[in-house]
Amino acid sequence: MEEAERDSFRVRKRRWAIVVIGVPKEVKEGERRVGMTPAGVRSLVSEGHRVLVEGGAGVGSGIDDEDYASAGAEVVSTAQEVWERADMIVKVKEPVSSEYRFLREGLVLFTYLHLAANPELTWKLVDTGVTALAYETVETEDGYLPLLAPMSQIAGRMSVQVGARLLEADCGEGILLGGIPGVPPADVVVIGAGAVGSNAARIAVGMGAKVTVLDVDGRKLRHLEEVLHGRLITLNSHAENIERAVLKADLVIGCVYKVGERAPVLVGEDLVRSMRKGAVIVDVAVDQGGCVETSRPTSFESPTFVVHDVVHYGVSNMPAAVPRTSTRALTDVTLPYILKMANMGVERALEDDPSLRRGLNVHRGSILHPGVAASVGRYG
Repeated sequence: MEEAERDSFRVRKRRWAIVVIGVPKEVKEGERRVGMTPAGVRSLVSEGHRVLVEGGAGVGSGIDDEDYASAGAEVVSTAQEVWERADMIVKVKEPVSSEYRFLREGLVLFTYLHLAANPELTWKLVDTGVTALAYETVETEDGYLPLLAPMSQIAGRMSVQVGARLLEADCGEGILLGGIPGVPPADVVVIGAGAVGSNAARIAVGMGAKVTVLDVDGRKLRHLEEVLHGRLITLNSHAENIERAVLKADLVIGCVYKVGERAPVLVGEDLVRSMRKGAVIVDVAVDQGGCVETSRPTSFESPTFVVHDVVHYGVSNMPAAVPRTSTRALTDVTLPYILKMANMGVERALEDDPSLRRGLNVHRGSILHPGVAASVGRYG
């Protein structure tokens, strides 16, 4: 192909394309991840796109500005410049109030949003005309959540580490999760056997705990029994089984997720009141509103609180504690979708890819995801 023909092809190819991708520094408390690695930048630049990265955005993940510049990004000094010049913003966590001023009509936002538990942000996205796609609702035909999966795996594994630490005497009951010969291990209850719950169960079993997993999907329970060689108890998830399991638990890990919707409350306050003194609840579902009635979002700075003598942990961005792992895992799964939208443009990419289309939460002033719409009380 002659150079003139290649140039003409590039123009046609870019006709509906996103040209400038912005990667701002995350400002949510304790957030050390970044929306894109230098490898992701290099892939986009090689396709003819421009990438703007806010200075210092990757420091928490061990990535220097020079790494981004070497990959072809333009490193800029302020978040405002990134947001104002970009056609699409790629983040990790939802915009916080200090970033609302950057939202504008026509901007494409691709990040974790968890709008069901955040009506204020939902209406802000609606009112400003942003096209907002949520990582956590991108869903394949078979129900797989490819952009949520790696962070769910990390959060599930971390939930047991966190719970084991909180069971020590300075926080909780003062027991060793795995016990020792002659002294029984902790009783761990995992509510939900999806990506978070299955990873939590694997780690808890590996640490020697007595593990009970509850779920409404018998297939997931059978799979866990098979891969863990029966070294756990599986129960159908209903009110009676939940109550029996929770009452004897030392550690309860909430792992319930309904795509786009607020998490159902499965552990009520009366049940929490009846739990063992010093027991621990790690509610991984807290970013979707929480599956424990007494839980609420917390931060790395102040991660726990106590209700009815039960320790609660509600950090909603747990994978931020391991940013060198989570940032790379996130870019690996988001990059193909970013490239598709950059090359084809958002509307054509959505037409072409049903899984990406399910990730569309808000578009041109309307709420388009039914789970989000039901949770915040309004359909677009």
